[in-house]
Amino acid sequence: MTLRQHKKFKNFYTVTHPLLQHKLSTLRDVKTVTKEFKELVSELTMLLAYEATKDLPMTKARVTTPLETFDAPVLAGRKPVIVPILRAGLGMVEGLLALMPGARVGHIGLFRDEDTLEPQSYYFKIPPNSQERQFYVCDPMLATGGSAVAAVDQLKSEGIRKIAFLCIIAAPEGMEKFCTAHPDVQVYCAGLDRKLNEHGYILPGLGDAGDRIFGTK
Repeated sequence: MTLRQHKKFKNFYTVTHPLLQHKLSTLRDVKTVTKEFKELVSELTMLLAYEATKDLPMTKARVTTPLETFDAPVLAGRKPVIVPILRAGLGMVEGLLALMPGARVGHIGLFRDEDTLEPQSYYFKIPPNSQERQFYVCDPMLATGGSAVAAVDQLKSEGIRKIAFLCIIAAPEGMEKFCTAHPDVQVYCAGLDRKLNEHGYILPGLGDAGDRIFGTK
């Protein structure tokens, strides 16, 4: 088994595959440069997405091989939607599209109000009439959980109900907040870390994912 379900929050899963864990350790390393960091984020996302997409609906389609024609299994329903939380979530899109090249891509932009410390939306765009689509929300880090909860709140306000959340690392504080707010949304994570520090960074963590993905620090 490479998928470990949390004892308390049954919608939270840690993917424990050896390749994923090895890549995560390299991602955390302060010596990992921007190019390698971006590549690792994409690779880790693909491994997470492999588990997160395990329940996609299937149907049969006629396929002709060089030898015969038969009814082969194919994905059913409308194309899924990938929704990165800006900006760091953009680094995970390529990995998801590698597995689902036909998927649509939406975007959710959030910032934290410095007075209330609550997430505020500044951008929201998803494909129209998507209530029946499967959505995959992605953000490398689930820290306080505020942005993740707000993003899913927005999707649900649009009538979206089929939602999964992918993150590379999570803090216990963020996991608890998210899983309490959205117990119907499955979370797939590479590493549940120790705690948040006084500045809201995950420990041991990997630094600021957005800065390391885009080379802005």
